[in-house]
Amino acid sequence: QVQLVESGGGLVQAGGSLRLSCAASGSIFSIHAMGWYRQAPGKQREWVATITSGGTTSYTDAVKGRFTISRDNAKNTVYLQMNSLKPEETAIYYCNADIVPFGYGRSIAYWGQGTQVTVSS
Repeated sequence: QVQLVESGGGLVQAGGSLRLSCAASGSIFSIHAMGWYRQAPGKQREWVATITSGGTTSYTDAVKGRFTISRDNAKNTVYLQMNSLKPEETAIYYCNADIVPFGYGRSIAYWGQGTQVTVSS
């Protein structure tokens, strides 16, 4: 039973910063890419950022220059540093990881439960 647990969400004023964390646990053989998505009220879920197992990062244009994704492989954890937050970025933020469980042989996409980020004006 592999699971992802997110933390770090909360309330912040416009222009402020938050750092989200997502830790994977369970019977894990290896973790490939990890990433973050978000879903604002009344909108579809959108991709935010991805980091490969080798540390290569990519971002959606809307957050480039303000958000930074990173990972600590020893802790099976991915982070999202969010700076200069905007009210329209209020959303539930979900982490994602492509994980190979022990005894399976190929990766499966896992999702966290989501953490609420609220940016006030």
